[in-house]
Amino acid sequence: MQRVHLIAAARPNFMKVAPLWHALSRSRAFEPVLIHTGQHYDPAMSDSILADLKVPAPRHHLGIGSGPHGEQTGRVMIAYEQVAMAERPDWLVVVGDVNSTLACALVGAKLRIPTVHLEAGLRSGDRAMPEEINRVATDAVADVLWTPSPDGDANLAAEGVPADRITRVGNIMLDSFEMTRGRIDAAPSPESFGVGPRYGLVTLHRPSNVDSPERLRRLVDALAEIQADLPLLFPVHPRTAARLEAAGLDRQLDRAGVRRIAPVPYIQFMRFLTGAAAAITDSGGVQEETTYLGISCLTLRENTERPITIEQGTNRLVTPDSLPGALAAALAAESRPCRPEYWDGRAAERCVADLLRRSGAEPAADAA
Repeated sequence: MQRVHLIAAARPNFMKVAPLWHALSRSRAFEPVLIHTGQHYDPAMSDSILADLKVPAPRHHLGIGSGPHGEQTGRVMIAYEQVAMAERPDWLVVVGDVNSTLACALVGAKLRIPTVHLEAGLRSGDRAMPEEINRVATDAVADVLWTPSPDGDANLAAEGVPADRITRVGNIMLDSFEMTRGRIDAAPSPESFGVGPRYGLVTLHRPSNVDSPERLRRLVDALAEIQADLPLLFPVHPRTAARLEAAGLDRQLDRAGVRRIAPVPYIQFMRFLTGAAAAITDSGGVQEETTYLGISCLTLRENTERPITIEQGTNRLVTPDSLPGALAAALAAESRPCRPEYWDGRAAERCVADLLRRSGAEPAADAA
C-alpha cells in the first residue's frame, strides 16, 4: 500500500483534501495521511471543517501559525522536511496556492518524493499577488499537475509543461459540496442568524482589501450603502476582524445594520451561500461555488485566476466604488448555473485513477 501525504493549511485546502482523503481511503492501493501545517490555526477555519467533512484529525500538526511570507514558508519547509524524512511517503499532494503549498512542494522536489499539485495551472497574471508566485513556483517543481478546467491546461502548455505531466481532474471543491449537500440543506437557516429571507453574503480576507485602512473604509462605505437595500450577512475572517477593529470600522458596519458573525463551519457557510441572492467576496472558492450554483458573485479584485467563472458563470470583478452599482445590475440580470466539464462532484475519483495509472498499481474494485 502506497502512502500519500495530503497537505492542508488554510480553509479552502481542507475542502479540497477531504474528498481526496475519502477516495484514497476507499482504494486498497493507498494510505492517505493528512498533515495540517497550522497556517490557519483558528478552529473554525480548520478543525470544524474536517469534522463537517468527516475527515479524522491530522496525523501530523506542524503548528506553524502566522508570520511574514518568508518566515512562514521557511518554517513549514523545516517542519515538513522532518516529517517527510521520518515517514517518507510514496506520493505528496499539495493543494491550492498558499505558502504551505509551495513550501511542501519544495521539500518534495528536493527529497525526490513524487509531488502532485491539485488545482494546478490557475493564473491571474498578477505577480503582485503572493498566491500567484506560489502557483507558478509550485507548478514548476511538481511532477504531476491536476487541473480543474481547460484554462489550467492551456496555461501550463503555454509555459512549456509536457502534456504527460498534466491531468485534468475537475473542480474538487464541488466534490465537498455534493458530498455534504443533504446536511447543508438541513443546516440552520440564515433567518436564525438574523437575516433573510433575501440577503447578500460577504466574505473578505485578502491583504489587498483589508490591510489598507483607506481601501477598507471604502469597502465598508460600499457595504453600508448596499445594506440599505439588501441585508448583508458577514462571517468575518479573523484577519479582517482585527483590521476592522483597529480602524474603528466595525462600529460603522454595526450602525449600518450589517450582520457580523464569527466564522462558521463549512456546512453552515454553504447553507448561507446556497440561500443568498448574491455573494460579495475576494475568495477564489466562492467564485467557483457561486458559478456552480448560479448565484451572482461580485469579486473585489482586479483579476482572477479563475476566468472561467467570468466567461461562463455569474462572476464580476468590481472595485469598492463600483460595487453597489454592479450588485444592482447583477441582481437585475438572470443568473444560471454553469457546470464546466468535470465540475460534477467526481474529481477525487479521477485523482485516484490518475495516481493508480502513474504508480502502475492495479485499480481496486472499489477505487472508482
